[in-house]
Amino acid sequence: MLECVQDETSAAGGLSDLTAGLGFPPVLDACCGSRMFWFDKQDGRALFVDKRRETWPIDIGTPGTKGRSPIVVDPDEIADFTALPYPDATFALVVFDPPHIERAEAKGLLTRKYGHLTGEWREELRRGFAECFRVLRPEGVLIFKWAESDHPVSEILKLTEEKPLFGHRSGKQSATHWIAFMKPNARVQAPGAACGDRSPGTTG
Repeated sequence: MLECVQDETSAAGGLSDLTAGLGFPPVLDACCGSRMFWFDKQDGRALFVDKRRETWPIDIGTPGTKGRSPIVVDPDEIADFTALPYPDATFALVVFDPPHIERAEAKGLLTRKYGHLTGEWREELRRGFAECFRVLRPEGVLIFKWAESDHPVSEILKLTEEKPLFGHRSGKQSATHWIAFMKPNARVQAPGAACGDRSPGTTG
């Protein structure tokens, strides 16, 4: 059993070396927006990705807007979370905070800040989940954030086959959900199984 654990540890180390060799940090924010919840918006441990690069002014001279900073969406790389341009099993942690407001176009402050859902958005989120798990290392963690402004989180979780670990509600109405997933490790064996003892058809 100890040898099995050592094999898994070596495999994890190999994935870490691969990430460093490819020049990627360990964390991916797959749709970073304006990086609102990051303590350090320039954190070098993360790669910030979004399909938008834009700035929206907030200060329009009115009493409620004077002195307010603009909304700045300035990712490290332009990419769509439905087609991430990164190798499989690259990141130790992936943050997935997709748009949650359904609108035909972005007109208001919230949709400009967070983006908006339109068209075949359920299929886009399904593909987004799949891509985030694809680029996540085995036993890596996915943090999913969803605000129930238009659609309940129970409806959204049906868009992935992966099973969440736990979650937390936040916000004034406790409508924002933070949910943690862990990507399965296909190399992990059932308790009591001997090293190299795999069922027919098992790969990895």
